[in-house]
Amino acid sequence: MQKFETVSDYIASFPSEKQVLLKQIRTTLQKAVPEATETIKYGMPTLVLHGNLLHYAAMKNHIGIYPAPSGIEKFAKELEPYHTSKGAVQFPLDQPLPYDLMVKIALFRKEENVKKIKSKAKR
Repeated sequence: MQKFETVSDYIASFPSEKQVLLKQIRTTLQKAVPEATETIKYGMPTLVLHGNLLHYAAMKNHIGIYPAPSGIEKFAKELEPYHTSKGAVQFPLDQPLPYDLMVKIALFRKEENVKKIKSKAKR
């Protein structure tokens, strides 16, 4: 696995058509959750706020997002058109990417992580 220092390095490693999609995902998620930081975890761009919110990655034929099982479960109905697994969803490259759905998932994961941190603080 190639190691990347930054999200920009990760994005730059792809052909231009995938770079455009990855940059749009990055910008969309940064606007949705501006308080989150970004890093590389598991070789993928990752949004972090009180823990991981979600990872995203470009693959040969799809863009994958990895929002933890709860993010998949919460939006199961909206994710029906896509291939999903316990903690991942694949958005085919031959279809428009559902940026609004990505934002909803990221905001849900933010809310989930904030609740966890508040719950721990009460103990």
